[in-house]
Amino acid sequence: MSVPLTLLKDLIATPSVNPMGRDVSGPEYFETRVTAYLVRYLADLGVPFEQVEIVPGRSNVLARLDSPGATRSVLLDAHQDTVPVDGMTIAPFDPIEQSGRLYGRGSCDVKGGLAAMLAAFTRLAHERPTGMPNVILSMTCDEESTSLGINHLTDSWSGNSSPYRLCPVRPDVAIVAEPTELDIVVAHRGATRWKMRTTGRACHSSRPNEGINAIYRMSKVVACLEEYAAWLPGSRPAHPLCGPATLSVGRIDGGSSVNIVPDACTIEIDRRIIPGEDRFGVIDEIAEYLRSRLDFEVIHDAPYCASPALGDDNNSTLSHELMQAIETVVGPRKTVGVPYGTHASRFARAGVPSVVFGPGDIAQAHTKDEWIELSQLDHAAEIYYQFCVRAASQAS
Repeated sequence: MSVPLTLLKDLIATPSVNPMGRDVSGPEYFETRVTAYLVRYLADLGVPFEQVEIVPGRSNVLARLDSPGATRSVLLDAHQDTVPVDGMTIAPFDPIEQSGRLYGRGSCDVKGGLAAMLAAFTRLAHERPTGMPNVILSMTCDEESTSLGINHLTDSWSGNSSPYRLCPVRPDVAIVAEPTELDIVVAHRGATRWKMRTTGRACHSSRPNEGINAIYRMSKVVACLEEYAAWLPGSRPAHPLCGPATLSVGRIDGGSSVNIVPDACTIEIDRRIIPGEDRFGVIDEIAEYLRSRLDFEVIHDAPYCASPALGDDNNSTLSHELMQAIETVVGPRKTVGVPYGTHASRFARAGVPSVVFGPGDIAQAHTKDEWIELSQLDHAAEIYYQFCVRAASQAS
């Protein structure tokens, strides 16, 4: 059994479900168990590592290999958490190998990428190839929900002191593991998510004229947003790699009882940001759009997610280097843009040229029978290794 496959089976069998804001408890939730696994593994490997707690019970884990005389640092990043397992048709934490695939929650997103990076890092630790750069392995928490882990790491580089002794300053380049089918993602959209609220006046439902129905008000808001969502993609140039700006209303909640006229209603908005857009300014744009069309107030909460987009204006050199490593293993691949977001935009915002690369197909992420092709898993581990070996001689 290959090292990446052994690691991936262990990681799948160690649940790290992100509750995604739900009030839940149980050993399968949060990253605690997989963090402990990673810490034990790194201790046995005998490399410098650190566990930095972000919030109680949730930590980032970093490891580092320093190379004598190296002037360049490469960071490999993968997240520890997975999405929930509701509705899965396979045993989520029982890794099953069948027909060249491995099944289980996280196999594709993104424990496959984490296993491949960890395998490459292990090989570098054992072989210590001459002239390799300094290599940092970052394994972050809470990617699937509010990005606590990556924000804590990248924000630490802008302060006077950092809690990360192994990565106190920003690295020269970063590669982020996500399922890309071994292509290189050089651009992707971001996302701003927030809640909108309407208020009313409650009264008995037998005399609704005495109240103000917040749900009726919200229905007018939703109708306006449907018009806005249709107008938005053509209102500004689409990005040539990752497409147009979009908006979706994803959740609605209102009222306390069917026999009470509701005095409050809430919806949640998902606004996809393209490179060049202001991830906070889009809220102001929508607020003005609604003000011009409605005769009542709509309250906009502060965004609970404001993930920037990744542009392709500062990562061409890194992409070229990575493509050279890919070609030595599997031949030429593509550079692409995607509609979803990743940690790469957070690194880029901190001034670190970044790309996204890893095994697996995004079409399998979060699915009821999630799986990954094992050939891609092994190829990714070899490519990460080859990139780190080659990166020493490349200009930052």
